Amino acid sequence: MWADVSKIGLQFDSEKLIFRIQRRELRMNYKNSDEPPPVLTTSIRADNVDRFSRVSKDFAEAIARNRPVELRGSGCPVLVEGKRDASALREFGFSGVIEILNRGWDQSRIIAYLYENYGTRNTVDQGPSVILLMDWDRTGGRLQSRLRKRLNALDMKVDECLWNSLVKNMKPEGRTVESLHSHAYALSPMIREHLVPLGHPTDI
Repeated sequence: MWADVSKIGLQFDSEKLIFRIQRRELRMNYKNSDEPPPVLTTSIRADNVDRFSRVSKDFAEAIARNRPVELRGSGCPVLVEGKRDASALREFGFSGVIEILNRGWDQSRIIAYLYENYGTRNTVDQGPSVILLMDWDRTGGRLQSRLRKRLNALDMKVDECLWNSLVKNMKPEGRTVESLHSHAYALSPMIREHLVPLGHPTDI
């Protein structure tokens, strides 16, 4: 989404962590959208470091589960609301399957599709078979709850670790998956640090 970004500097201090990005040129590709481009977050205030660190850890675990089996992941799909949400996750390094809820199907057909294709448990790590990631505003929260109940009714376990972390830690910065676009530069270095102990490449 962003291009021609250079001269990235990282400055660490005992009391605060600042990611400084000096941009030679920054172009936003926000085609087919009536919304203004998001403001790019290039730094983390000292009092937000703990929150961002917690979110980054949960991001790393979700990225590792989502990665294809051939890349040492669990091949666990992520279910999001729309295409822009999927695009935001790709910014953070999600390389596996991302399923889109808003594809012109009714909810019953989506539920049946997920059950038929992914079963009740992930066959690699025996964990939940789907990572459920709706927005965490009021509408998204209701949708998350409705989908969870319908999937659980089929004995499908859902992974909500990342969603719960976003609810607790990222409300001041936004309440939608799409809004995470603007925090990719600030969060990605922290996510990479959490991916290393998991034994996964840090190519994000």
